[in-house]
Amino acid sequence: MAVPKRRTSKARRDKRRTHIKVQTASLSRCPKCQEPKLPHFVCPSCGHYKGREVIAVEEV
Repeated sequence: MAVPKRRTSKARRDKRRTHIKVQTASLSRCPKCQEPKLPHFVCPSCGHYKGREVIAVEEV
């Protein structure tokens, strides 16, 4: 069975993990109210998705 001859250093380990990180959420604009929202999600400010009202949002 293969066994490492030397311990992997912290620098070498961390260089390998440079691509493992949290990505920032990509935002798009709602075509109805122009508020930023997550793509493929209902707009939290106006309640529209794909041009139709999906949830009723109370007006303040």
